[in-house]
Parts: sequence; C-alpha cells; structure tokens
Amino acid sequence: MENTLMKLYIDEDIEQKANAIFSTLGLDLSGAVNLFLRECVHRGEIPFSLEVPRYSEQTLEAMAEARQISHDSLVQGFTSMNELKSAPEADV
Repeated sequence: MENTLMKLYIDEDIEQKANAIFSTLGLDLSGAVNLFLRECVHRGEIPFSLEVPRYSEQTLEAMAEARQISHDSLVQGFTSMNELKSAPEADV
C-alpha cells in the first residue's frame, strides 16, 4: 500500500489539544487521521453523527457572556468548591 502526502490546515489550538489526546492513545496526528479515514471507509459514512446545535438566543447570549468572563483577568477564579465557599461574599 502506497502512502499519499496530504496538506491540512488545522486551527493551532485544536491541533495542540487533539495531539495531547492522541499521544495518550499512542497516536500522532497522521495516525489519528488515518484511523478516522479507515473507519469512514469501513462504515461507508462518517463514524459519528453531525448536527447543527439548536440553541435559543438566551442560551447563545449566556455562552457568549461565559466566554467573556472566562477571559477577563479581573474576574476572580476558583479551583475548588472549598476555595469558592471560603471566599468572602463581598469579593465574589
């Protein structure tokens, strides 16, 4: 079986996160793409369902607000429930 060179454009953040997952499974990006393509051929379709999420406008606004808050360096964060519970209420 002869291999073909492919050029893929992948979001850098997605590539890093995916590679972290693949490495725990003993795969690299090329191996994972090959695995995906083989499974497509084996099944005759994409091996997972694809659907457009149907979020309400209120949910989309809440998601945007959460994203904004998570990137705000002025917002205090907590790493555990105990840390949150022990924080003074006026500071939260």
